[in-house]
Amino acid sequence: MDPASQDINLNSPNKALGVDRTDSLSDVPVEGAMGNPANPPPPGLTEEEAEELRTELTKVEEEINTLRQVLCAKERHAAELKRKLGLNPLNELRQNLTRSWQDVQTSNAYLSASATLDDITHSDAYKKTQETLSQAGQKTTAALSTMSTALSKKIGDMRNSPTFKSFEDKMGNLKYKVVGQRGNGDAVSSPTDTTPTQENPSF
Repeated sequence: MDPASQDINLNSPNKALGVDRTDSLSDVPVEGAMGNPANPPPPGLTEEEAEELRTELTKVEEEINTLRQVLCAKERHAAELKRKLGLNPLNELRQNLTRSWQDVQTSNAYLSASATLDDITHSDAYKKTQETLSQAGQKTTAALSTMSTALSKKIGDMRNSPTFKSFEDKMGNLKYKVVGQRGNGDAVSSPTDTTPTQENPSF
């Protein structure tokens, strides 16, 4: 096999096939060639106009690729500068949010809404509503205070009643029966027991 006809491009679909394809490629029509019947010009265009548009399209696509490469290089350079300045994505996000909030605060819609809200807070209806709510809050506080005082007095009266004292005696007797004479190391006497407890009771 002739080394000159061997394809040395590693990205080529013909790599490592070792087949001479020069004669098979010679019959393939070249796209965009003049007089190519397989690719006729669009209606309303002559062959020369179509060829001119194809050439322009090729140039524009090459420019687009060049601009993409330039943009990638600029983005890499910007990222490197940010890294050197110590700007990380979190700081950048914080700065963007701060800048956006400042933009919102200076926007016409925000200023208009703020002015409207200010007008509302200084209106007579707002002041009357605020006074009414304040008075209602004061009356509610006074009513709750009165109710609390009455409830405390009622509970105090109940503690002094004979029914509550009888209940308290029964609970004390129950505790005496459950805990015994010495619960928690202290001598416990029944509330109704008037005799002193023995130091060493016999069992």
